[in-house]
Amino acid sequence: MFNADLDIYLRPTYFIDSDHPDIVAFAKEKCMDHDNSIERAIALFYAVRDGVRYDPYSIEMNPVSFKASATLKRKTGYCVAKAILLASLARVMGIPSRLCFADVRNHLTTERLKEMMKTDIFVFHGYTELYLEGRWVKATPTFNNDLCVKFGVSPLEFDGRTDCMLHEFDEKGQKHMEYLKDHGHFDDLPVEKMLISMREAYPVFFQDDIQKIFGDFEKEAEADKASRNPLG
Repeated sequence: MFNADLDIYLRPTYFIDSDHPDIVAFAKEKCMDHDNSIERAIALFYAVRDGVRYDPYSIEMNPVSFKASATLKRKTGYCVAKAILLASLARVMGIPSRLCFADVRNHLTTERLKEMMKTDIFVFHGYTELYLEGRWVKATPTFNNDLCVKFGVSPLEFDGRTDCMLHEFDEKGQKHMEYLKDHGHFDDLPVEKMLISMREAYPVFFQDDIQKIFGDFEKEAEADKASRNPLG
């Protein structure tokens, strides 16, 4: 029996719409062969990590686009969208979940995106915390396996018991990710707080009512890799 304090992390919300029929069906399908919360959490983590392609160009400022059901339908999303989806799927299976946010210096990006952003700092990077075996465990389903291969970074693995956070270094020992500021945890997406931070960090994306940036992140990653290794 869960502590009453955890009830808030089991309820559907506007963004973590765990009562949406598609979310319910997807969660049950991925967990049908698993009998306990740890196994189910692991199955859901990999379903989101590799079943939803990471794409920072998928960001839209329309709040509806952040809903878990919208991300599941698109099969693409960036860190926040994928964290929301994992949280939603977990709640379907009775696993308390919450969203966490941090500002990070992200070295796993493309030169084009870095130039557009005018920085390598990603504000409000999102990940999920799942309540398993009496404790909160961090889970970061951001980068799908195929993308990690293109960047030369080992994909994150999740065992349901150990915090799964972005690597500090890549496979060559070069800086990959630095956590700069912790924004805490929430039972739903604090969308206004997030958008204020994004407007301050990336004003160019909010000029003239521009609400979306365009590009092909995986192709950019391949081009950057080829330029670094011209002989293959």
